[in-house]
Amino acid sequence: MVLSIQSMPAISLPTEEPQQRIREAMQSVFGFGSLRPLQEEIISSILGGRDTFVLMPTGGGKSLCYQLPAVLMPGLTVVVSPLIALMKDQVDKLVTLGVPATFINSSLGYEEARRRQADVMTGKVGLLYVAPERLMTPAFLSMLAAVNLSLFAIDEAHCISEWGHDFRPDYRALSELRVKFPDVPIATFTATATTDVQADIRAQLALRDPFIVQGSLDRPNIRYEVWPKRDSYRSLTGFLASRSGESGIIYVQSRAMADGTAARLTRDGVRALSYHAGLEGEERHARQDLFLKGSVDVMVATIAFGMGIDKPDIRYVVHLDLPKNLEGYYQESGRAGRDGQAADALLFYSYGDAMKHEHFIQEKPESEQQIARLQLTAMVEWAKGTDCRRETLLGYFDEQLLAHPDPCCDACEAPVLEESDQTEAAQMFLSCAKRTGEQFGAVYLTKVLMGARDKRLLGNAHDELPTYGIGRGKGREEWAHIASKLMERGYVKPDAERGNGLAVMPLGDEVLFRREEVWLPKWRDTSHGGHGKPRAARRLQLSAGDSARESIEMFRRGIELHEIASARGFSPVTIEGHLAQGVQSGDVDIEDLVNSEKRAAIEEAFFNSGHPALKPVKEMLGDSFSYAEIKFVRAGMNASSR
Repeated sequence: MVLSIQSMPAISLPTEEPQQRIREAMQSVFGFGSLRPLQEEIISSILGGRDTFVLMPTGGGKSLCYQLPAVLMPGLTVVVSPLIALMKDQVDKLVTLGVPATFINSSLGYEEARRRQADVMTGKVGLLYVAPERLMTPAFLSMLAAVNLSLFAIDEAHCISEWGHDFRPDYRALSELRVKFPDVPIATFTATATTDVQADIRAQLALRDPFIVQGSLDRPNIRYEVWPKRDSYRSLTGFLASRSGESGIIYVQSRAMADGTAARLTRDGVRALSYHAGLEGEERHARQDLFLKGSVDVMVATIAFGMGIDKPDIRYVVHLDLPKNLEGYYQESGRAGRDGQAADALLFYSYGDAMKHEHFIQEKPESEQQIARLQLTAMVEWAKGTDCRRETLLGYFDEQLLAHPDPCCDACEAPVLEESDQTEAAQMFLSCAKRTGEQFGAVYLTKVLMGARDKRLLGNAHDELPTYGIGRGKGREEWAHIASKLMERGYVKPDAERGNGLAVMPLGDEVLFRREEVWLPKWRDTSHGGHGKPRAARRLQLSAGDSARESIEMFRRGIELHEIASARGFSPVTIEGHLAQGVQSGDVDIEDLVNSEKRAAIEEAFFNSGHPALKPVKEMLGDSFSYAEIKFVRAGMNASSR
C-alpha cells in the first residue's frame, strides 16, 4: 500500500514514555499487538494537540486513531458521527473494553439523555459520540463549554463539503467549532474525498497547520466487475451459487426492492435478510447483529446499512442498482474484504438506472444539480468503461495506480477486442445528435436512427429528419454499444445544461465535417449460441407463432407497444400477450417493460398469493400496477423457474 504524510513542518514523534503509554493502552485496552501503518503518526499528532487531517480507505483503522488518544488524554473527546447505528455499535464495543464512552442522540428518551449529559458534566465519560445537529444546539454547546475538552474528532468529514457525495447542511455548521472553542484541536477522518473536497474540509473547519495523513485508497484484494442488468435476479443467484456460506452485502435502491429480493433469496435457500430505514430501530439492530454473528449470510440493504459495520470477513458486495456517485460506490464496495483476503465487488449496470438518478437530480435545488450530475456522469462512465476499473476509480480520487494486482477487474481480464471501421455509423449518430439540437440521450437518438414510431419522437417531428430510419440495419444493442464507445472516447458528452443531452465534441466535429475515421471495438452479439445461429432466433421459431414473432421483432426495434397494436390492427391486450411470450422465451428483456422496484413488489405478491392468476395479485397491489405489468412479471418468473 502506498502511504504518504504531508505536513510542514513535521511533528515530533512521541518520546519513549508516551510511546510506551500508547503500546500499553493498545494492548491492555484494545487487545492489539501492533499498530497499522500511519496509525502511530496520527495518534502522536493528536496527543501532541495538533489539528489532524486523515484520509484513509475503508477498513484502514481510523476509529482507533481517536479512540486510543481518548483513553490516554485527560478531559473529554467528542466524536461527531452521522449515524445512530454507528454510534451504538462503537460505544457498545468500547464499554465492553472498559472505556468510559457514551452517545447522545435521538434514539434516547428525554430522561436517559439527561442522565448521560450529567455523566459528561461530572467527568464520568471520556468519549462522547454525538450527531452534528445536536452538537451545534446552543444548549449542548453551553454544556461543552463547562467541561474540559481535549479533542473534536469529526468522522465522515466529507459530509461538510458541498462538493462531497454526502453533503449534509448540519455538518456545515461545524465550522463554528473553531470560533467557539479556539484552543481545542480538531481531527477529521474520511475515506472518500477528492482533492477539492479535501481542501474544502480544511477550509470550512479552519484547520491550523494540520498534520495531513493520506493512505492509498487502493484495495488490491478486491476484484471489480460490472455486469449488464439483464435478468439480474437469475444472474445474481448464479453469482451466489459458488459462495454458499460466505458473508455478503447486496445493495439496492429502494426499501421494497430490499424486502422483495431478501424474501425471494430466502425461498431459494439463501440465508438472507433485508435492512433499510423503514424498519424499527430495534429490528434493524437485531438484523445487524445476526449478520455480524454469521447467523445470516446475505444482507440485502439500502445505503442505510454498512457505515461503521465492523465485519472483516465480508467476501462480496453486490450493487443491483447503480449508485449515484463513485464516492458512495467506493465506500460501499470497500466493506468487502476488510480482513485483507480476496473479495469481489460486482455492479449491475443499466441505462435505466442512470435515468432514474437523473429524475431525482431534477427534483433537487438548482444549486445542487450541477454537482450531482457531474458525480452521476463519472459513475456512469466508470460502469460503462473498458479501461482498468481500479485505475479509473483511483484516478477519480487523484491517486495513481502503481501496480495492477492479479486478479484486478473484468476490464483487465477481458480479451482485447478487434477494432473495425465504424466511421459511417459514427457519422449517422453524430449527425442525428446535431439535427435533434443536442438535447437528447442515446436511447432517444437510437429510436430516431431506427425509425421508431415513438410518440415523443413524432411529437417533436423528428420523423421528418434526414437521419430518421437510416440506422435500421443495426439493432438497439449494437447502437447502444456504438453510443457508449463514442461517449467513452470523447466524440459526444452529456451536457448538464441541456438535461444531459449528448453534445457533439470537437472530436465529433472532425468526423462530421472533416471525414476523420472512427475505429471502435467490434460489437459482440451475446445472443448468439452454437452453430452460428442467433439463440434468440432459434427460440422464437420454437416458442412463438408467426404473429407473436412479428410483434416481438417490432418491439425489439424500438417500437412502442401501443404503436405495434395500431400498426398491426390488434388490441393492446393481444400485443401484451405476444410480448409476454417473448419475456418467457427470453427474447424480450423484462427490464424494458417493468422497472426493478415494481418487479420486486409484483413477484412478492405472486409468492404471497400462492396462485398464478392475475386478478388476486392486482387486487393486492392496487391501481398503481397495471395488468400488463403483472402479466409480464409472471412470464419472467415462469422463465426463471424453467
